[in-house]
Amino acid sequence: LNAMKLTQDRPIGEANYIRAYAPGRININDQLLKASLVLSPMRLIEGWPPQCLEDITMEHLESALALEPEILVIGTGPSLRFPEARILAEIQQRGIGLEVLDTAAACRTYDILLSEDRRVVAAILI
Repeated sequence: LNAMKLTQDRPIGEANYIRAYAPGRININDQLLKASLVLSPMRLIEGWPPQCLEDITMEHLESALALEPEILVIGTGPSLRFPEARILAEIQQRGIGLEVLDTAAACRTYDILLSEDRRVVAAILI
């Protein structure tokens, strides 16, 4: 499968942009990753433990929330599915915006929010 290219080639600067996504892999700047991750404009946390939506716990999301996002984007893999309602409620009670999307849409949304200088963090299942 060909990777979906998400951003134009341009100077990377300091921010972490998602360059391309295809099932099972994601390119952040010039780095190819093949495992779940947490991403913010300035941080990349590789090897995020959840491998599927059912694995995600509030404890797993704390690493993303510790980066103090204005908006948390959760990429749920190849199809859109939602984490447990109590997890969604906990995030919203903290006053953090939340977008739950399939991983391809989550990658596009992260880049858009980043280009708008929003404090975005993405927790992505590959």
